[in-house]
Amino acid sequence: MKHLLATTSALAVLLGIAAAPAFAGEQTAWRLFVSDYGAPIVHALDMETGKKIETFNVKAPTSLYRSDSGRTVFAVQGKGDTISVLSSGISFGDHGDHGDIKVEAPRLLDVSFEGKKPSHFVDHDGDIALFFDGEGKTRVSREADILEGKPAIREVATAAPHHGVAVALGEQVLVSEPNFDKPDELPVGIRVVDRAGATVGDVHACPDLHGEASSGNLVAIACAEGLLVTSGDGKIELLPYDRALPEGKSTTLVGGRGLQYFLGNYGPSAVVLIDPKSEDAFRLIDLPTRRVHFTVDPVRAKFAYVFTEDGQLHRIDVVAGKIDASLKLTDPYSMDGHWSDPRPRIAVAGSRIVVSDPLKSVLHVVDAESFKQGDDIALEGKPFNLVAVGGSGETH
Repeated sequence: MKHLLATTSALAVLLGIAAAPAFAGEQTAWRLFVSDYGAPIVHALDMETGKKIETFNVKAPTSLYRSDSGRTVFAVQGKGDTISVLSSGISFGDHGDHGDIKVEAPRLLDVSFEGKKPSHFVDHDGDIALFFDGEGKTRVSREADILEGKPAIREVATAAPHHGVAVALGEQVLVSEPNFDKPDELPVGIRVVDRAGATVGDVHACPDLHGEASSGNLVAIACAEGLLVTSGDGKIELLPYDRALPEGKSTTLVGGRGLQYFLGNYGPSAVVLIDPKSEDAFRLIDLPTRRVHFTVDPVRAKFAYVFTEDGQLHRIDVVAGKIDASLKLTDPYSMDGHWSDPRPRIAVAGSRIVVSDPLKSVLHVVDAESFKQGDDIALEGKPFNLVAVGGSGETH
């Protein structure tokens, strides 16, 4: 019997089978990707240690966007006529009652999307839509194919170059309709295009179109008179601004996570909470000074954050519809000057809120639970755009 047990144990080792049960451990990993305002580089930081993992060289200073899955980060280089793609190195597997996490080194993929003046990036269920203003064209591809280095590209053209946007919804693509009389001005509507390139139905009017976001199964697009809203079922309806709101409009939207809502700007010194399914769809929140940047908390669903030009970070309770805490972080960043001047940006990395301070070459870190400032992270140059990727999962 002892000989049999020994033989069985040895066979298990040869076959790579654990002789004893293998227990899963839990791992938390968060990474922050940071672009520089003036240099064509992207830093990858480990937020658990605050240390830099790698710096990637790109073609031009870049705006960063993460995919919904967090597996990829897109570096949109408007002045470089290209979009580079990074693998974040963090991925998750869904096993029903739990999720596995896989952590690898981040890397710059050997994949890029070339075209004149790329602008908007939109991910919807793994369909990536990239709009090129200088061509008036959209390139659509699947994130899974991009990660494999073999992106199959579907191109959707509009009638003229313009500052536009597109959203891929399965077989159809929602794409902005240019202003034919004044091509340099904002689009005037949304056109639906099928896989064959044919227009489906009429153009949906949306004067001064600018701003798009998803929350749950809803997609919203900001217009001068309200929001076009769709759940991808073929119906696109206008949600007009409430008459009780002051004169204004939203031009930037972000979608809630965990709670279904949208957060938009509304004039220079306010934001608006938008719940398309509520009778009281719009709730205006006045800010103490002009708004610089805002985002939602993907982990703590009831919170969103706004940074204002007086150097304060404000926490918004989206259920109560008000600012419930404020924290002074930086010197003032006036909104006077060019719209693209280097100013702070916000990202949420698990239990940390990170605010870039490009003129001081530092990232300010705030504990999301206590809303108190922690240790800063020094970063050379002018750290600007931020995206955070990560979470917790089991390892085996």
